[in-house]
Amino acid sequence: MVQAIVFLPLLGAILAGLIALVGAHARNPSGDEVKHHDHGHHDQGLGDHAHAAVAHDDHGHDDHHVSEPPAQGSRAAELITTGLLFVSAALSWVVLVNVGFLHQDARIALFPWINSGDLQVSWALRVDTLTAVMLVVVNTISSLVHLYSIGYMDEDPHRPRFFAYLSLFTFAMLMLVTADNLVQLFFGWEGVGLASYLLIGFWYQKPSANAAAIKAFIVNRVGDFGFALGIFAVFMLLNTTDFETIFAGAQGLTGKTINFFGWHADALTLICLLLFMGAMGKSAQFLLHTWLPDAMEGPTPVSALIHAATMVTAGVFMVARLSPLFELAPNAQAVVMFFGATTAFFAATVGLVQNDIKRIVAYSTCSQLGYMFVAMGAGAYSVGMFHLFTHAFFKALLFLGSGSVIYAMHHEQDIRNMGGLKDKIPYTYAVMVIGTLALTGFPLTAGYFSKDAIIESAYVSHNPLAYYGFAMTVVAAGLTSFYSWRLIFKTFHGEPHDQHHYEAAHESPMWMLVPIGILAAGSILAGFPFKEVFAGHGVEEFFRDSLKMHPNIIEEMHHISPGIAFLPTVMMVVGFLVSWLFYIRRPYIPVQLASEHPMLYQFLLNKWYFDELYELIFVRPAKWIGYQLWKKGDGFVIDGFGPDGVSARVLDVTRNVVKIQTGYLYHYAFAMLIGVAGLITWFMFGLGAQ
Repeated sequence: MVQAIVFLPLLGAILAGLIALVGAHARNPSGDEVKHHDHGHHDQGLGDHAHAAVAHDDHGHDDHHVSEPPAQGSRAAELITTGLLFVSAALSWVVLVNVGFLHQDARIALFPWINSGDLQVSWALRVDTLTAVMLVVVNTISSLVHLYSIGYMDEDPHRPRFFAYLSLFTFAMLMLVTADNLVQLFFGWEGVGLASYLLIGFWYQKPSANAAAIKAFIVNRVGDFGFALGIFAVFMLLNTTDFETIFAGAQGLTGKTINFFGWHADALTLICLLLFMGAMGKSAQFLLHTWLPDAMEGPTPVSALIHAATMVTAGVFMVARLSPLFELAPNAQAVVMFFGATTAFFAATVGLVQNDIKRIVAYSTCSQLGYMFVAMGAGAYSVGMFHLFTHAFFKALLFLGSGSVIYAMHHEQDIRNMGGLKDKIPYTYAVMVIGTLALTGFPLTAGYFSKDAIIESAYVSHNPLAYYGFAMTVVAAGLTSFYSWRLIFKTFHGEPHDQHHYEAAHESPMWMLVPIGILAAGSILAGFPFKEVFAGHGVEEFFRDSLKMHPNIIEEMHHISPGIAFLPTVMMVVGFLVSWLFYIRRPYIPVQLASEHPMLYQFLLNKWYFDELYELIFVRPAKWIGYQLWKKGDGFVIDGFGPDGVSARVLDVTRNVVKIQTGYLYHYAFAMLIGVAGLITWFMFGLGAQ
């Protein structure tokens, strides 16, 4: 069953990829590169849904753009990949019941992989409760995203390629969560990085999409460098990458040090910090977060998959998987708490003023990932996983709901140009409100149970930065409520700002409405039924050995004072009321505030100037060095004096020597005569000198 869950998406990716290749060949049998209708294509500032080859203007299809016909077999590729994903998703729920409640853990050895000296890596699927939870999250969300994409990508001529990438992305994530050792985990880790690059840059005719894909790839390389060093350090100390052996030997590493550039660092702390550096890149934590909002350049279903179920949750999963190591390194846990809390606050402040509907939801993801790491830093790993589980449903709902709004508004993404849409797309409005209630932690929604549990875990934690984590998450709860309702009010309430688009707005096709309906149900039902096993007294029974929980933390969370327990809900209500006042009751207030505090407004609008800072510190120096190496090193030195220069001089000499070889006998006789005369002269003068 587990092999089927993992390899069915791979099968779907291969089949869709073959269909895409056949379709591309049928369209262009000569193999010449097809020039996609470039005229005017790059200048149009294409919106989210403006497909690579089918450009839109306000009136539907542009007359001067001949739309490319869809690739052959597009429908087959969609149905094959989506069908296989739904089978995987159904089996994942069965596995969750079998493993989580019936305790049927398993380790399925597939084949030996790397055998080199001490490094013995076999390919095996590790199935415990932690894996089972992730299988459910990844396959459920991915199958719904596949279904949604059938409607959303209906005009794109390259659908088979898109579905192949989606299924490949899912397979890479499944490889990551079923890994039985660090090397296998790293394979899945890099696999999701590759797939995200392909999907973010799917519309590769858009320069902004290419730039966003490259940015995501490079920022992740920074984190992955630390992650790789962490794996090397584990292997150096324990001669293994296998999880069971690492966890068994972890206790023996306490007190050991590693000589790190002359600094004798505590071995466990250093290992955990290096591994966490990988999580910071993948899960877009503070300082390595800059790629996440730009990932919006990909199609909306991609955003939902990256932000809800796959790539960004990999870092949280990895820290939970390695909880036995982190539990032995309290200093590393303090660092995790610090970055988690800072990210939760930072991303929430930036989300307050964004105007692109998808970017608001993207910063919200960034903020919620910070919450998950706060729980990890507190040692309440199951609570962090609970939020990962619930968040997947309501965040996928908000992204796909935003996609439905963009679809209805003919690819408009700026919420300032929307308004009054609740009457035009009531179904989308209803599910978006449910998603927003869950995100802000409205009582009895899924987010309420998991988010409040994280704030409580930070409060009772013995982490040195526990109060910082608690304060930041409480403040972020208020900010989240404000910007989430701001999105709803500006999009669905008030007067329509773009009458033309408003008149043409209509509900999305059923392919898109069914998945968001299911996710809306999940945003309510994923909370209460699972509360006891994730954040209650059933945790140890449910997770068993798959997580190493901090002692007594769940018990302490249940004895918290009511005032602290209600604080997040109070913040949620305050955020809602302020948002209502600003955008419904007195809409002139936000404009007035922005004009009164222009520096603060610009600071938040420009995302704390991190992109500009990195441009100054890293990008420009790197470009300058590259330019110097190219012009001075390659052009002047190598081409002037190096091998290229020498070869050029040899060619010059031979060209001139060739001119002497005329083929006339008297020329050769003359040359010999000069040579003989020269020799005699030298001989005479040479002897005379002696």
